[in-house]
Amino acid sequence: MSLPNFIDHVKLYLRAGKGGAGLVHFIRAKFVPKGGPDGGDGGRGGHIILRGAKQYGTLLHLKYRKHIIASNGEPGGDSCKTGASGKDVIIDVPLGTVAKRADHEEVLVEVLEDKKKYILMEGGKGGWGNTHFKAPTHQTPRIAYPGEAGMEDWMVLELKLLADVGLVGLPNAGKSTLLSVVSAAKPRIDSYPFTTLVPNLGVVAYREDYSFVMADIPGIIEGAATGRGLGTRFLRHIERNAILLFMVSVESNDIHANYELLLSELEAHNPLLLAKPRLLVVSKIDLLDQTARKTLFENLPKEITCCPISASTGEGIARLKDLIWEKLAGGVAQGLST
Repeated sequence: MSLPNFIDHVKLYLRAGKGGAGLVHFIRAKFVPKGGPDGGDGGRGGHIILRGAKQYGTLLHLKYRKHIIASNGEPGGDSCKTGASGKDVIIDVPLGTVAKRADHEEVLVEVLEDKKKYILMEGGKGGWGNTHFKAPTHQTPRIAYPGEAGMEDWMVLELKLLADVGLVGLPNAGKSTLLSVVSAAKPRIDSYPFTTLVPNLGVVAYREDYSFVMADIPGIIEGAATGRGLGTRFLRHIERNAILLFMVSVESNDIHANYELLLSELEAHNPLLLAKPRLLVVSKIDLLDQTARKTLFENLPKEITCCPISASTGEGIARLKDLIWEKLAGGVAQGLST
């Protein structure tokens, strides 16, 4: 149910290069009839390296690259020359990408910095040439080691979006509308559930010289952590957010119950998410008259800071930005600019 241009999960077979073989060779010169060993070592196999690339927003460019193989190291040469190393394969990935084995959940590499390189699969070491085996009692060793095999395995690359604020809510809570109002992002907006099928990012300007990044996550329904609706596919994007902005529409029959539902789904996916700072936004406040508003305010959850807003009229938006910035104060914001 995702759009074809947003890919946040790929499975690849990766194989680093094999090390080159060591050489058995002896010095042969006109005036050195019985020269000693001078076989060089083999070169190492090529590594497979992940490199952070902020210009990428998805893993789309890797969707059809199922097998990635680095080249082998060259054999050792005479005169103790080491063979050339195999050429490394560098895979550019968006910031926030994690790599793990296909059959294991342990994270092996986490790409967080632009242009920084992370070795994911090491190439095999080159074999020793016969020079290493020379000894006073063994002047003509005819032994050399083959190169070692490089690492190989099926690997999974997953993208977890880097954002300061993650919007969490049921379908049609108004998340995409809010993002479109406070940033230049243009997410798809409509009146039916699951209009948002992929996460959207927007940069929100604050005051005169500051900004933070907000992410709109596809709507969560009851049972999402076990696969219902869009399931856990996009819940992992919330793991990277500094704070969580829970959104519930005034059209909801029970705002407190919906908030508790969202909390329970996040806890089922990853209990550590509940340790993140959070705010509760009550959207579409413009639909209520003053009497209904008073009743609403009296029944809002007391255990969390609440901020009623209307993306249509702009009511409460300035206060919401202030509350978000208070949570992000102290250098937490990844999108901070001064």
